[in-house]
Amino acid sequence: MPHRSSPLPGGRVRLARGASPWLLPTVAAAAVSLARSRRSGRWAAAAVPTTALAAAMLWFFRDPEREIGTGRVISPADGVVQSITPWQDGRTRVAIFMSPLNVHVNRAPVAGTVTSVEHIPGGFVPAFDKESENNERVVWRLACELGELEMVQIAGAVARRIVPYVPEGTKVEQGERVGLIRFGSRVDVYLPQGIEPAVEVGARTTAGVTRLDRD
Repeated sequence: MPHRSSPLPGGRVRLARGASPWLLPTVAAAAVSLARSRRSGRWAAAAVPTTALAAAMLWFFRDPEREIGTGRVISPADGVVQSITPWQDGRTRVAIFMSPLNVHVNRAPVAGTVTSVEHIPGGFVPAFDKESENNERVVWRLACELGELEMVQIAGAVARRIVPYVPEGTKVEQGERVGLIRFGSRVDVYLPQGIEPAVEVGARTTAGVTRLDRD
């Protein structure tokens, strides 16, 4: 049975693990500029952009609780289906583009065991570009009831860091948080042979909720 998350008390939204290197300096700068703005016009002027940046960072690194959806394969990412591509080995690749406005915490598309977490260095062209195939990425392989399922986190032009949350050998539940990509990026899911996609190009997806496979 898929794991179902429970809302945090009072409906609070947590912040993503791995956000600290970006979040702490911006929040600190905003706090200092606001504290000093009452005594100095220069600090008051600085408080506007620093506070706006801190608010944007807090929004970007939000990590809401989700009621996990049902299906053999669910979306690992919030975003829009960019392409659906048949692969020569019989699998189908579903590519999901994540804009900076999306939640960037990625979730396990299936329940199973993480058999491999492979970091592959590369470039940083925009994630919607065809050349993003050669971008910095992390390849996940999960052993599940469907066999082996592959998921790839791809860094974009701004997203220059992928933060895996779980190591090789970890057993994960469907919908469990497994990693973070900082800023705009892409996540590819390779549906095993014989699994038909239930989404179309242009469809919006929600991590841990949207079903990707068809009955």
